[in-house]
Order: sequence, then C-alpha cells, then structure tokens
Amino acid sequence: MGSMERHLSGAGEGEGELKRVMGPGLLLLFIVGDILGTGIYALTGQVAQKVGGVVWLPFLIAFVVALLTAFSYLELVTKYPKAAGAALYTHKAFGVHFLTFIVAFAVMSSGITSASTASRAFAANFAAAIGLDAGTIGVTLVAVLFLMLVGLVNFRGVGESVKMNVVLTVVELTGLLLIIGIGAYAILGGQGDVSRAFTFATPGDSSLIFSVIAATSLAFFAMVGFEDSVNMAEECKDPSRIFPKVLLGGLMLTGVIYVLVAVSAITLVPAAELGEGETPLLKVVQAGAPGFPIGIFAVITMFAVANSALINMMMASRLIYGMAREGVLPDALGRVHAGRRTPYVAILFTSAIALALIIFAGSVPALGGTTALLLLCVFAIVNVAVLVLRRDPVDHKHFRTPTILPVLGAVSCAFFAGPWTGRDPVQYLIAGALLALGVVLWFATVRFMRVRPLPAE
Repeated sequence: MGSMERHLSGAGEGEGELKRVMGPGLLLLFIVGDILGTGIYALTGQVAQKVGGVVWLPFLIAFVVALLTAFSYLELVTKYPKAAGAALYTHKAFGVHFLTFIVAFAVMSSGITSASTASRAFAANFAAAIGLDAGTIGVTLVAVLFLMLVGLVNFRGVGESVKMNVVLTVVELTGLLLIIGIGAYAILGGQGDVSRAFTFATPGDSSLIFSVIAATSLAFFAMVGFEDSVNMAEECKDPSRIFPKVLLGGLMLTGVIYVLVAVSAITLVPAAELGEGETPLLKVVQAGAPGFPIGIFAVITMFAVANSALINMMMASRLIYGMAREGVLPDALGRVHAGRRTPYVAILFTSAIALALIIFAGSVPALGGTTALLLLCVFAIVNVAVLVLRRDPVDHKHFRTPTILPVLGAVSCAFFAGPWTGRDPVQYLIAGALLALGVVLWFATVRFMRVRPLPAE
C-alpha cells in the first residue's frame, strides 16, 4: 500500500525512497513478518470452534487460496515494478475510476478492521499478562485506549524501518516457535492427545464440508499481508528474478508454521476450551509448559499484534490522505499538520472508524472476518486484472503465472467471500457500512469538486 499511496498522492516520487538495495534475506523477513501476527495468535480458537480438532485444515486451505493469488501478484509486481498496489492494478486493467476508488477504499477499510482486530487481541493479552479479569467492557476499554495511543504515535510520525521489522518479526516468530516447541516436547513426552488433530467436531447440525468452508473463510485472515510486500519491489535489485522465489518461500514458511502451531495447540488443549476467549495460544502455553511465565508469552503476543495495529493504521491513514490529494475524497482529508508533517485529519478519520468498530462491532472473529472478506473481494479483482493485463505487453522479462492459477484464484476468492460459506452476517454489515461511507464520500467529492483521474502509472 505504501507505493500505491505515493502514486495516489502524486507526491513522493523520488522523495524518501530507500536507496539501499534489499537482498533476498531482508525481503524474506519483511514478507514473513507481514504475514505473521494477529491471525494465528487470536483466531486459532475460533477456527477450532467450527471444525474441532482438525484446526490445521482450514489454515492449510487458506494457504492454498492465498498462494493462488500470490502468483497473480508476482506477475503484476514483476511486470509493473514501480506500480504496486491493488488499486493501481485495477486502474491499469479496467480504467474505471469508481472501481479503482472502491478497491482502494476496500484496502483502506481492511487495514482499519485489521487494526481493530489487533487492538482487541492486544487488550485481551494485556489483561491476561497482568492477571486482570477485565470482562468484555474492560477489554473494550483497554482496546480503545491502545488504539488512541496508536493514533498518537501515528500523528507523531513513525518511519517504517527494515531493522525494526526484523526485530518484530523475530519476536513474532519466537512466540510461534515456542508453541511448536512446547507441542513437540509434549508429544514426545506422551502428554496431550495427538489423535485430536484428526477429529472433526462441527457445531450443531452443521455439515462437515460447510464447517470447514466457514472455518477457512475466517482462517484466511491469518494469511493476508503478503500483498503488502509488492511495495518493496522498487527497493529490490532485479525484482523479476528474486521476488518470485522469496515471496513463495515466505508463504511456504508461514504456511508450515501455522499448521505446526495448530497441531500443537489442539494436541494440548481440547477444541471447546481453545475456542473460549481471545487468548487461545496462552492456554496452550499454560497446558504444555505450566512452569513457563505466562506473562512473557502474553507480552510476545502483544508485541506481535501491536505492530500489526500500528502499521495498518499508518497505511490506512496515508491511503486516505493520498486519495484526498488526488481529488477522489474531500480535500479536508488531505490536510497535513504544519509541525509534524503528518496527515492529521486522515489519522483522526481512520482512528474514529476503528474506535467505532471496537466499541460497536464487537469481537475479534467479527473484525478479523471482515478483514478477510474485504481482501478476498480485492484479491478476486486482482486475479481478473492479471488476465486482462495480458493485453498490455512490456519490454522487459517478467514472471508469468500459468493462466489456470489466476482463474482458480478469482473463483476461490469469490467463493470464500460468499454468504454460502456460513460467514457471520455481521461481517457483511460491517464491510457494507464501511464501503457505503466510502461511496458517500465519493459522491460528495464528485458533487462539490472536480474529480481528477488517477495516474495510470
């Protein structure tokens, strides 16, 4: 989204860009760090509620769906290494200004719902870390205070540095590897019940297939993040050569980690218990390593989800700012603070939406599921855009995905976004309300301002 916002704003080209060339190692850490985070830390228990012991299966299917779309992003990012982002790919493919706007606003909205999800997860783990029985109201209050802090940090201006990403990625990885290690130790020591990992348990009278589909639509939230890595293309040497193997390698690595974490979790904690509350992996540590200081793991989780909240809110506010500067949203949203040089109105706007979601939209599953819903719709459009842009040849070599993959990607993303998956209707309500707000802003802009077309490049 970073590159997209620079193009949308029409500013920043050649300004503030990293001159240092990223190698495959740092790019891999960026990709893995972007995918890891809130999803696996917060939603493992909710997935277990839907399918029982085979909690690893929805994560595996979600990985395959993400992989199909990743191939499409690879073709686009190597074909247009200076034009990253779903909105610009949509604009290149279809040239419909309103569709480009909707895609950009959906990406922005997914960032806000993701940050709201992370804030709820942060609050739940904070309460667990200090031994506070906060209850629903208490967790909501902590989440609100945390998000306000994120807004203040965003206002002060925080540069994304590769070094910070490396540190936070190591923290996130440490937490998940700890879960895998505890699971392996328990299995080797005869503790836990490995057979649970192959036991289906669907809620009520739900069928097996639709329970897995419903769980996959939620688990997909854990796989998003890889699409942001296209923003690093301009800072990579020879992206057409190194980007495909690094992105696919990063996805494979996170997929394996997620499956191992899921197996470890269900081996040590029954599905029903794992699905209670918003701190499922803390229960795994307590069950498999009761002597391990639970506060330390809670802090690791807080680091993982705090980073997710901050980065998503930064991206959402910057995207709103860029759209306002391009004239596709009211000019007021593009105002910059004279002292801090940060888009303070866009920060207030996106923070207000996130706070409303935390207070009124409810729990982690609803917010995380909405994030997945919005991005599944965006990914479906990106997969179609790949096929349309085959008519636009470029004069350099680039990755070309087999045609069947974007076709399968578009179909699978559209399928998992549909109501037949058993997706909670509140997710459509939240997504619809967010996009309706965008449409209102769009018409307000068209009515009172001259709309300038988005740049094609």
